[in-house]
Amino acid sequence: MVQPDRRRACALPSHPPDDARDGAQRRVDALQLLRVGTDAELSRYAARSHLSDGRVVAWTGPVDRAVAVDAEIDRPVPPALAARHGEAGFWERWTRLECLAKLTDVPVVLLQRGGLDADAGPGIELVTGRLHPEPGTTVVVSVARNRSAV
Repeated sequence: MVQPDRRRACALPSHPPDDARDGAQRRVDALQLLRVGTDAELSRYAARSHLSDGRVVAWTGPVDRAVAVDAEIDRPVPPALAARHGEAGFWERWTRLECLAKLTDVPVVLLQRGGLDADAGPGIELVTGRLHPEPGTTVVVSVARNRSAV
């Protein structure tokens, strides 16, 4: 299983009650429920994102509510996209937008009219972080979930 960035996780409370969890704890919890592997290994999971190198990032957590995943290998931003949207936090903003599009079934082209910083809205929990599946590789990943059960 892929481990979240421990530099951020180690100072967090170990198990606050579900209704009292702050954003940082929800982020760690969500990242711990992601797995990076091959398409064949992760084919049983519905919420998945395919990376540019052929691997897959999958949500292995509960499916009691709608969930969407988007992930990208951290790499330089293509020049055309950097010129249009800026380089700072590009992959974080990109994966968040993709997750919202998947979860809400609204095309990215409509969501990005105001830029990549789309608002999740009150009914959606959106978490973004970085995974390190092996030394030297960083995967930027976002998970979007409806706040209410399906």
